[in-house]
Amino acid sequence: MKRIDYFLEISDPEVTRFMDIEPCKDLKEAEEIIQFHMDDSGCRYGLFNKTDGELVGTSGFHCWVKGAHSRAEIGFDLSRKYWGLGLMHEALIEIVRVGFDVMEIDFIEATVEQENIRSQRLLNKMGFSREEELRDNLYYYTLKKKVPYL
Repeated sequence: MKRIDYFLEISDPEVTRFMDIEPCKDLKEAEEIIQFHMDDSGCRYGLFNKTDGELVGTSGFHCWVKGAHSRAEIGFDLSRKYWGLGLMHEALIEIVRVGFDVMEIDFIEATVEQENIRSQRLLNKMGFSREEELRDNLYYYTLKKKVPYL
């Protein structure tokens, strides 16, 4: 992933509006976020346009807890010019598969701000269940690994 491409994406205030970061002001801030994901217990993937290879966003897991009842929190971001095209849904299908099949996560969690309707719709479409009660003014979503019946 080119650092400058990532910087251009996360310097957009609309992209970072519902993230727990401010828009990046310089390349150094973008590099610090990349380093954070490299050091975190999860994994983060760059998402690229199939036609021209342009970085369109990122997705992956953080706060990965291994062992019995393993879980991780999913996160994702997408460049504004790609919103509404179904690309994140396409990417999350594969990301969720990696979480369940490769990382052997039992539960995938997500937190979403009340105003972030796009992410709520996406998680609902992916089959996540939303808890009724707000915590920290956030909606909490969970997707449980489906175990095939033997």
